[in-house]
Amino acid sequence: MDEPTVRVLVLADFNAANFAAHLTHDTTEPPVVATAGTLGDVGADPSVSGESADRAGSDAGHDVAIVWTRPEAISTALAGLVDHGVAVLADVMRDVDEFVARLARLRGQYARVVVMTWRVPRVSGAFGAIAMKEGMGLANVVMRMNLRLAERVDDMPGVVLLDASAWMDAERAPEEAKLWYAAKIPFRHEVFRRAARQVKSLLRASRGQVRKVILLDLDDTLWGGLVGEVGWRGLRLGGHDPTGEAYVDFQRTLLALSHRGLLLGVVSKNDEAVALEALGGHPEMVLRVPHFSGWRINWDDKAANIVSLAQELNVGLEAVVFIDDREAERVRVREALPEVFVPEWPSSPMRYVDALLGLDCFDTVRLTAEDRTRSALYAAERARAADLGVAASGGEWLERLELRVDVEEFNDRNAPRAVQLLNKTNQMNLSTRRLDAGELVAWLGAGRRKLWTFRVRDRFGDAGLTGLASLEIDGTRAVLVDFVLSCRVFGRKVEEAMLHVVTESALESGAAEFVATLMPTSKNAPCLRFLEGSGLRRDDDDAHQFRFDLATAYPRPREIELLREMAPIA
Repeated sequence: MDEPTVRVLVLADFNAANFAAHLTHDTTEPPVVATAGTLGDVGADPSVSGESADRAGSDAGHDVAIVWTRPEAISTALAGLVDHGVAVLADVMRDVDEFVARLARLRGQYARVVVMTWRVPRVSGAFGAIAMKEGMGLANVVMRMNLRLAERVDDMPGVVLLDASAWMDAERAPEEAKLWYAAKIPFRHEVFRRAARQVKSLLRASRGQVRKVILLDLDDTLWGGLVGEVGWRGLRLGGHDPTGEAYVDFQRTLLALSHRGLLLGVVSKNDEAVALEALGGHPEMVLRVPHFSGWRINWDDKAANIVSLAQELNVGLEAVVFIDDREAERVRVREALPEVFVPEWPSSPMRYVDALLGLDCFDTVRLTAEDRTRSALYAAERARAADLGVAASGGEWLERLELRVDVEEFNDRNAPRAVQLLNKTNQMNLSTRRLDAGELVAWLGAGRRKLWTFRVRDRFGDAGLTGLASLEIDGTRAVLVDFVLSCRVFGRKVEEAMLHVVTESALESGAAEFVATLMPTSKNAPCLRFLEGSGLRRDDDDAHQFRFDLATAYPRPREIELLREMAPIA
């Protein structure tokens, strides 16, 4: 199915036509049609003045607004520092706060507002050694402006701040001066090209289209040398060796990505015992066995191993990146599994870090506590699987898990993870509707509605906030609107515990009948199968609608301890 086109309005205080063109013509997904606003004061009404102010807002049919300004244009106090060498920091910060207020008004007109950070004006070079002096250095003040901006927009739903310094070279290209004086374009084409790629990556992340698993070869990819031939003591890794240092830095960068929620795995043609010994025994090894969510270390076809490991991790192939130093293996996987992203890879390990950081498929809009501990969650899952192997039955295994489910009403603390779960979960998802935090809060405030989150833990660890359900009371009917559960906790009667909680709340709120309607997609068949075996009655006229008479209590699974703080829906 073709991706829907995203309509973007670029609001800038400079000529942004080049940037809009780069956004429109960039060939990566999703397709974008971008329009540039005219020169003027961004946010005055609350968008740029003149023609673009007339076009601004949802009435013009734009989905996303991108705000890109120069710091001296939004702050008269900063302009005073540029022109007269004097600025009052409090006045500069006041100008930043007023700019943020205009962003807040823009947020009401667009699904998302993307804001670029500020670059230090060119004249800062004239400040020399005092450029970083507090109160008088231009570079110092602009850094403080960016910090203030980041603090102010951090909790603004739908507003994302992008670090523009990532696209700028430290040395300004000579052509930028000519572009500015001739056409009021402050940046060269390469800056706009990089910015466009970053915005496209953000748009994909907003739709949940991110790669979340990196599968790695070992020999000459994660370390230097063939471990089966030289042993782990003979590997090039760390030490007083430029190549060994490059491999260590590559592992450090992978570890940093894992702290952002990416899963790491190994697919390597090797002897498993030898490879695992290297991961555990080499003193310079940064990535150890617990950092990997799974592995296939054998002599089988790597494409088949990738499929097998993806199934074990319960992720689609479209979420996988495969990194291998050998071109033949890359070609094999690329041809056999087109859904897997297999980047070209440099021949020199000294370029590995740059190659990894150059991949624009790992972006995320918000980081949650579950993201930071995802590797540990998968390690705990391996322990549960091993425990299942020694249990006499599935029922005994559930008893041994000592499952506990904490139920909490939607609030500011759990909102980031709840929104993430709502927008990224596909299989156990009743409606698969996608809402950002602001839209979800607005929906909850528009009727007799409530949303609960479910945190699952057992004797092996905390699986995190893995479920949510929302209910709407319509007269004597309680309508289940959202029913979402992470695949990590499927099949442990958490689903039944969630139904027990929401039906009990429905009864306490005065409802007599409970209704759940599945909106079928290509991926949520597991949710349909659960409903079919849940004890709810299937509607005779609609195969995707299920009902429950609240005259009878929906049973709570005896294997699960429930801890909850709930109130009837007012």
